[in-house]
Amino acid sequence: MQSNKSSSLLSLTPILLVLPFFLWGTAMVAMKGVMPHTTPLFMAVMRLMPAGILVLIATAISKRQQPQSWQAWAWIGVFALIDGTLFQGFLAAGLVRTTAGLGSVTIDSQPLAVAVLSAWLFKERIGAIGICGLVLGVIGISCVGLPIEWLSQIATSPLTSQFDLAGLFDRGEWLMLLAALSMAVGTILVPFVTKYVDPVVATGWHMILGGMPLAVGSFYLESNQWTALTNYDWLSISYSTIFGSAISYGLFFFFAAQGNLTSLSSLTFLTPVFALLFGSLFLGESLDLLQWCGVCLTLVSILLINQRDYIWSQLTGVPIVDDSSMQISTASPSVVVENLPLAIATDRQTTPVDSITRSHPED
Repeated sequence: MQSNKSSSLLSLTPILLVLPFFLWGTAMVAMKGVMPHTTPLFMAVMRLMPAGILVLIATAISKRQQPQSWQAWAWIGVFALIDGTLFQGFLAAGLVRTTAGLGSVTIDSQPLAVAVLSAWLFKERIGAIGICGLVLGVIGISCVGLPIEWLSQIATSPLTSQFDLAGLFDRGEWLMLLAALSMAVGTILVPFVTKYVDPVVATGWHMILGGMPLAVGSFYLESNQWTALTNYDWLSISYSTIFGSAISYGLFFFFAAQGNLTSLSSLTFLTPVFALLFGSLFLGESLDLLQWCGVCLTLVSILLINQRDYIWSQLTGVPIVDDSSMQISTASPSVVVENLPLAIATDRQTTPVDSITRSHPED
């Protein structure tokens, strides 16, 4: 009976299914709009720590158990450093140098890295569809992040091309790529963290602990972090924290708990679409033809990676088989979109490792 009610609710609320991805994409635009008036580390702190406090308040209300062992705190600390400090730090720094739309596309390429890491560490099968997705992803990210001069040299004289690597890493897209890689490593850590601590509790603590090094860095390395912020800017920051984190993840966790992961993962590509659309509308951002091609290729690659087993099943007629010997916490779109990948990690325990390429928390 409860299952029928949940199914009816999901069928009646397609807008709510899309809403988390809308909030994640528009939160990236809101953050970008604030960047000219603040500093990147301060922005990262404001995105992490208040949201973490809200999550911990929710865990206290729901009486979830706090970490009980040194192993729990150790894994939370490692996760906080990688998925909190490094991810949000690279993301905020990258937003200074790139557009919200391109930044979101690059961040959402994280499943490509997770697929490779899963194949390497867990011997997870990528398959033909996954390999096609990886190839398209590399081409797409190259079109988005590499200077057109580089691409011209590679096309005309690939063996004699010379590149300015220092200038390359000044580009925001590559800082976003580092953020995506940080998130991918954090995703791989999920099963180890949730072995010792409640996933929602770990989510809140990792945001608070991950924000602390950023707060110290902002205090010593930055100045005038908030003096130029307007009331509109504070509203944008509040939107990114409350709607772009707490509410969006709350909705996502609700739908994930109903077992609607396939529908959620298929909607992953909407996050950068919303970021591109609203970045164009509110920030006047625009892409050239090559970048649009890169965006399209990257979105297709994300879809192929996230849905590779389903697509292969549809093409061959072979049913999807879960490998129970390689279980991990639930695959969730939360990782593709920014942080908080832990919060649904142990709600369901029947998803194989390759599902962590899930369709998370970024944006």
